[in-house]
Order: sequence, then structure tokens, then C-alpha cells
Amino acid sequence: MLARMLPLVAFTAVLLTTTALVPPPSPAVAAEEQQIGLGAQTGVSVTIYNQDLALVRDLRKVDLVAGENSLAFIDVSALMRPETALLSVDGIDTSVLEQNFNFDLLTPQKMLEKSVGRTVRVITTNPESGEETVEDAVVLSVADGVVLQIGDRIETASPGRIVFSEVPPNLRSRPTLVIEAESAGAGAATAELSYLTGGLGWAADYVAELSADEKTLDLNGWVTLTNQSGTDYRDARLQLVAGDVNRVEQEMYKASDMVAASAAPAPQMAEESLFEYHLYTLGRPTTIGQNQTKQVALLTADKVPVEKEFRFTNLSGGSYHYNLGEQQRVNATVFIGFENTEADNLGLPLPKGTVRVYKADGSGQVQFVGEDAIAHTPKNEEVRLTLGQAFDVTARAVQTRFEQLSDRVYESAYEVEFKNAKQEPITVALVEDLPGEWKILEESAQHEAVSAFRARWDIEVPAEGSAKLTYSVRIKY
Repeated sequence: MLARMLPLVAFTAVLLTTTALVPPPSPAVAAEEQQIGLGAQTGVSVTIYNQDLALVRDLRKVDLVAGENSLAFIDVSALMRPETALLSVDGIDTSVLEQNFNFDLLTPQKMLEKSVGRTVRVITTNPESGEETVEDAVVLSVADGVVLQIGDRIETASPGRIVFSEVPPNLRSRPTLVIEAESAGAGAATAELSYLTGGLGWAADYVAELSADEKTLDLNGWVTLTNQSGTDYRDARLQLVAGDVNRVEQEMYKASDMVAASAAPAPQMAEESLFEYHLYTLGRPTTIGQNQTKQVALLTADKVPVEKEFRFTNLSGGSYHYNLGEQQRVNATVFIGFENTEADNLGLPLPKGTVRVYKADGSGQVQFVGEDAIAHTPKNEEVRLTLGQAFDVTARAVQTRFEQLSDRVYESAYEVEFKNAKQEPITVALVEDLPGEWKILEESAQHEAVSAFRARWDIEVPAEGSAKLTYSVRIKY
């Protein structure tokens, strides 16, 4: 038996000896983090869309080592969508292994939150002697205030200054994207980090000044930029996309040739078509600061012909199937309209926004007379603005006859009196929405069938005078 066991013992001894000679595998050594701040930035481009969305392309200098690199891009947008980040390195083959977006910023509250269960120091000062006392404390909780264990007592509020020995891990002073990347070579290179972010928006604002005779207006367009993304974009190449880009809901959270003429528009941003949208490019770099609103000139157009309209809508009150009688006096709604055409000194795609209209008074002081929002307006389309109610132009409608001919057929007659207190004659428009099958039986002025359910009358009203329109209509439901 002993003779049979000796070879086994010898083999075991050899195995143990051999194993002892083989060193254990070394633990993986993490790549040293390379912090890449705005000082390394060589350029930045920002494309802003209409829907709280922007595309950032950030160029920064990096020093790569062969193998694994830990690249910390500091001062990226705090509202970036990290799943959209894309890194490309010029000249060196680099692949991304993983990335971590650290948006927990270094604040006193965050320091406390990250220190729960850790030991901190509490320094209290004697108000009489000024002597300081230092005690160790364990942070138990920071919910609805700090809870500390100091020795054998529990404090529900800090009795003094809380001092930390180190910054808790994963806290950053600025929003940071850390990318672990594998590089095929070493050396200095330029890295481009592209990502989508919220917090950047733009809107078009227009200022229109009516001429004294209200026949033309001068139009200036501005782009209003707002940056609440958490970082600055210094000397950025700025582009704006006008149009509604389809996006998946998140559970979180050809340049135009411009003719140099005095009456032609003088855009400050070049415009071109992009897919089914319009792209505007600012011709110079601009800085978009955090928590900043700034305006950039978009276009200028002089002496654009306009038409002014006084309109009344549905003065009948829709009383085509019952007897309503006399209506209340109403004021006319004032519209101005112009054609977005080159012939009318415009002819540019107009991004949606707000148009504010001004006019000089008798002393030459410019006064605000109304504003309205416009949708994205292509060239060769009409722009129509509602400015308010006309003080001196009124109307009152009276239903003078009502008859029900059957269960589905009704006849009504109306008299509408228009009054004009202005010192010049005007033309007013009455628009009535007519239900079912309708037919005008009698009328004192010719109507226009605007659509299958709408009729319009244009009535001239003398200066400081009045005019009447009478009509009768048969409605079949």
C-alpha cells in the first residue's frame, strides 16, 4: 500500500511546486483618465431644431496611447442624450468600448448624499472664545435634512461646519462624458464628439413697421436663441433647421442667390433646402452662453405691399334653424396681409414665429399696434396677421324673418348695419358659415361663395357713415 502511494505523493508535491512558481494573474489596470476640457476645444458646431433639440459637434485635441484610453470630455451639455453620442478620431483608428455620462454635479447637497454611511468631520466654534472643536461623525441620512451620528448621540441637524476628507466618487464639477476607447496607435489627434441634446432652442421673431398710409411695411426678422443646456458654446458655427422633425418620444425627460438691390431682402443668414426642411446658416461664429438669450439678424425686407381688411364673422350667430332676433353690436377684426413673393420684395422661406407690428403716430413716435403668430411659410404663400379689434368700425345684425318650411328646411332673413366712425371711407367684409345645403334667395349686394359652407360680402361704408346689407337664405339640413 505504501509503495503504491509514493508516486501519488511525489506527483502532488511537483504540482504544488510548479503552481507556486507560476505568478497569479495581474489585476486589470484601468487606463488613467485624460481630462479634456474646453481649453482643448478647436471648434464647435451647433444645429438647433424647433423642438428643444440640438445637434452638437465638438472638436477637441486628445493625446492617445496605444491600447485603452479613458477620455473625459468635460463641459458637455448637461441635457445631452448619451445614447446618441458618437466619437470619431482623425488619423488614428479608435473604437469605443463603453461610455459613462456623469451629470451628478458637485454641490454641498450632492456631497452629503454621496457621503451617507461615510465618516466626515464636524467643526463647531465656541462663540465666546472662538475655539474650534473637531468631531468625527457618520452621515446616516440626508432625507429632509441631515442626520449625523456623533459619538453616542444622534444629531438631526449639523451643529457646525461639515468637512469632507475627499470628493465622493462620480461627482463632477461640470457635466462630463467619460469614454473608454481602444486606440490602434499613439499620438496627438483631433476627436469629434457628436451628440443630441435638449436645452437649446430657437424661435423666429419679426418686427414690422407700417408706413403712414398703411400700404407697405418694412420687415426685419430675428432669430432668438435660448441656451439652458448647462454649458457654453464658444465661437460656434450656428445652423438652424426650420421644420418639424419626427422624433421618438423619450420616457425621461442650396443657398439662395440674393440680388443686391435697395428694395430686396438682405438676409443675414444663408438659407438652403435640407431634406423637407429649411436650413439657415449664420455667416460668422457666435458664442451661445449658458442661461443666455440672444438675437441674430435673419432677414430684412423694405416696402412690402400690404392689404388691410376689416372683417366681421358669423354676425347671424348661426341662427339658421331658430328665431334669434337682434344681435349685439360688435367691432370689426383688423387683418393685414402680404404676399411672400420676390415681386413684393420678399420671397423667402419664413420660419414660424411671432410678428409684431408697429406704426408711427402723428409726432413720429413708434407705437405697437398688434402681433400674431405665423406658421412655417414657404415662398409665394400669403402671410395673414390678426392685429386686434377696430375701435371705429362696428356692425349689428337683426334676424328680420324666420320660417320653418319642414323638419329639415328653414328660411331666414337678415339686416346688417355697418357703421364707420373714421374720416375716410372703408370696405368691410362679412363672412358667414352656412350649414347644410344653402341658397341665397335675395340680397342687396352680391355674395361670393368662398367654399361649400362659406359666403362673403364686401360692403363699402362711407366716412363717418353707415351702410346696410340685407339677405335671405334657405337652409336644408
